Amino acid sequence: MTSPETVTWLQERTSLGILSPEVLNAIAQVIEERVVPGETDLVSEGNSPEALYILVEGQLESKTTNQNNPALACGFLPGAVIELKELLLDESTPFTITTVTECHLWVVPAAKFRELFTQYPEIAQAFSRQLAQELAQVTSALGYEQERSIALRPYLVTKAQRGIVGTSRYAVRLREQIREAAGDRKSVDIFGEPGLEKDNIAALIHFGSPKRREPIIKLNCGILQTSGADLFGRAGGKPGLLEWLGEGTLVLNNIQELPEELLPAVTELLKTGKYTPVNRSGDSTPEPRPSQARILIVSEKSQPIVERSVGHIIKVPPLRVRKADIQTQVEYYTSLYTRSRGISKPHITPEALRRLQSYDFPGNLRELKNLVERAIVQAEGANELTEEIFWPAETKKKRFRVNLLNAYPDLRRFLRSDWWPDRINYGFTATAFAIIVAILFIGPQTRDRNFVLNLFWAWWWPFFLFLFPFLGRVWCSVCPFMIYGEITQKLSLWLWPRKLKRWPREQAEKWGGWFLFGLFTLIFLWEELWHLENTAYLSACLLLLITAGAMIFSAIFERRFWCRYLCPIGGMNGLFAKLSMTELRAQQGICSASCTTYQCYKGGPQKGEGMETNGCPLYSHPAQLEDNRDCVLCMTCLKACPHRSVEFNLRPPGIELWTTHVPRTYEVALLFLLLGGIYLHRLPELQSWLGLQLDLTDFWQHLGLSLLVLIIPAVLIFGAYRLLQLFNANRKPRKFIELAYSYLPLVLGGNLAHYLRLGLSEGGRILPVTFATLGLSGEQLPILVAHPAVIEFLQGATIIFSVLVTMFLTQKIAKQPVRSLMVQHLTAIALGVSMWAIIVS
Repeated sequence: MTSPETVTWLQERTSLGILSPEVLNAIAQVIEERVVPGETDLVSEGNSPEALYILVEGQLESKTTNQNNPALACGFLPGAVIELKELLLDESTPFTITTVTECHLWVVPAAKFRELFTQYPEIAQAFSRQLAQELAQVTSALGYEQERSIALRPYLVTKAQRGIVGTSRYAVRLREQIREAAGDRKSVDIFGEPGLEKDNIAALIHFGSPKRREPIIKLNCGILQTSGADLFGRAGGKPGLLEWLGEGTLVLNNIQELPEELLPAVTELLKTGKYTPVNRSGDSTPEPRPSQARILIVSEKSQPIVERSVGHIIKVPPLRVRKADIQTQVEYYTSLYTRSRGISKPHITPEALRRLQSYDFPGNLRELKNLVERAIVQAEGANELTEEIFWPAETKKKRFRVNLLNAYPDLRRFLRSDWWPDRINYGFTATAFAIIVAILFIGPQTRDRNFVLNLFWAWWWPFFLFLFPFLGRVWCSVCPFMIYGEITQKLSLWLWPRKLKRWPREQAEKWGGWFLFGLFTLIFLWEELWHLENTAYLSACLLLLITAGAMIFSAIFERRFWCRYLCPIGGMNGLFAKLSMTELRAQQGICSASCTTYQCYKGGPQKGEGMETNGCPLYSHPAQLEDNRDCVLCMTCLKACPHRSVEFNLRPPGIELWTTHVPRTYEVALLFLLLGGIYLHRLPELQSWLGLQLDLTDFWQHLGLSLLVLIIPAVLIFGAYRLLQLFNANRKPRKFIELAYSYLPLVLGGNLAHYLRLGLSEGGRILPVTFATLGLSGEQLPILVAHPAVIEFLQGATIIFSVLVTMFLTQKIAKQPVRSLMVQHLTAIALGVSMWAIIVS
């Protein structure tokens, strides 16, 4: 190539074209041509420049070890001038340049270029001006990017939180739709129910697209100005978000909340890709401007106007139609949470998984995620997430309920006050119980002369049996056994600081019910064989034994382990509480979506409306309760909850028995034991009715007959169930363990009818009996005793009502025609007749 042609090529193809022809001609005179084969290092990083290189043909590539400035690594095409800046500034080479292909180069040795640089000052002046212009351009661009960053920062989405988990056809289809939408620049409408992480799907589309390095912002439509100035900007004034966004992605979240004034402008933007800045009143309408941004619409419902304007429509399926993905989702959320906390990953049991898969999840993925995280927190390091840890999720729980706390605000204030139950327990019950036990030991030993014995058998038993259908386990909230257990727990921790043992839940759930069943059996036999009803010191021993159990286990285990699993009185209370017309529950939606404190379960400091508490003493959560068995109405959860989620509901009595109830074998055994206890209390009347001539003064005959009486009612009921199966061979009845609960009203009614005699005939003598206890004469004091006919009427009415409720409950549980359940109904009637015979007659 001749010198004039070289000069022309340098002017047109290289950055040296800013120099004059004289200088270019001088450079052309000293150029040496060189051909360098491919994969050869032309320049080495860190060395002084040896020459000025001009690439004529071929391709070069640079590499650098500088991790702070990876932009130094780039490619070079024909016309590139290499080592110019290093020669002008006398710097070392910042990178290594390698030939990718065979390259034809023009080379000006360093010594000759420096001579030209000295001879022609124009070279330094020209490139100084160019560097100054480039610096001004970089400064301007940097200032623009800073302004842009400040404008977009409040709305910026930094990353997609997670991918689409699952293998169901819905999950596969959703992933395909996301990939399809990420492949082009068309606008997308993403809609579906709340809690489906639709904004995360929008982020997946953006970060899966070629423009992933551009910014993505999320804008809630409900906060947009009705003028649209923050989105479209003002003509001749402040730019809007669309202008700042450039080629990025705009996510319009909750498009249903978009101000009506902006709907035409947004629709026009979706259709044409143009928008009109907001003008001042009186000014002419500015020209529409093109927008390079991509628009993604997120909404809870399909918007017809939007649908007609977008390129892609993605309907996100709810979790209830993706039941096959629940296990994968649970595993995924469990892995995320445990990894972030640095804890071991627990295993979810098959029963818990089935429980989750039977639930429809109105809160969708958000509710499931919160559910999993809450379960891990409640598991407290356990290796398994069991069924009881997850919230039960039947919608039937909310049917036919009235929240008494909303209806009566004064009731809420009282139950949240210090009076319930702490002041009552520690200000009265603890002291009164000590006095009661002392009087039982040192006072007169018969019921007609000891007012405590009268109070226990003639007042306490009938009153709380009557109270069960109204307030469930309310006695347990003021129970002296529990109070002394808590006092022992606090005192032992003060004297011997230590960490109390965690509950052995698995063993307690398996064997605790049978322990209290055995204990109750012994109490029944002790009561009958040693006449506890009329022996004060033995009644005191019974109370002290139960208190000792509470104190011992409270000193070993945290909270009220005895009350939940082992207390015989608590077991009876929990069983009868299932019939109650009130319940303590929580609004599951609030607990799943809003709660992050778990204070009602774990305890914690005051937060918002929630008070500082130590958490539920029975380790129950109001949203987790399936029945009233494990709620003692202490109202700790009501005091702790900062979200007003806890409810104290009025409901149809015993509704859980035919809706959400889970039967347990040991509860059925206890139920039949309490049924047998009715006949045991009336052993002389039963002998007379049956014509038996056994000597009850003989211990072994008395013991044998007592055991038979406790067992025979259960045997008769099971025999009736076997007949029911035979008579309904073509129709499979409910399991025996489920139908057995239908006798619960009869058991409660029979016990109440028995204690009505003591309450109505002896309870009214409390004043003279109190004086007799103190060694005084109280014969002239008033008494209030019901007429025997009134007592018999109330006893008979109680039994008849109990039989009718039992038959009704049988129908509700079995859900079968009356004819197919006739054996069951006749059994209930026969038991009612027998109770009438030994209690009323």
